[in-house]
Amino acid sequence: MGREPADDERISERAELLPEEVEAGSEDARAQAEAILDDSDERVDDPEGTRRESSQTPGPD
Repeated sequence: MGREPADDERISERAELLPEEVEAGSEDARAQAEAILDDSDERVDDPEGTRRESSQTPGPD
């Protein structure tokens, strides 16, 4: 399945490295951006799963 133009725009914007990423170095900023956004989208699409799997995400009170 191909990416939508909006996805390409998001990836291109995220591929602009943050200062700490520049300092750490990146061999492939675009691939890094795709991985970061894929992970983020997965967490947004399944917030309950994120709560179960993450010790950093608070559960409901």
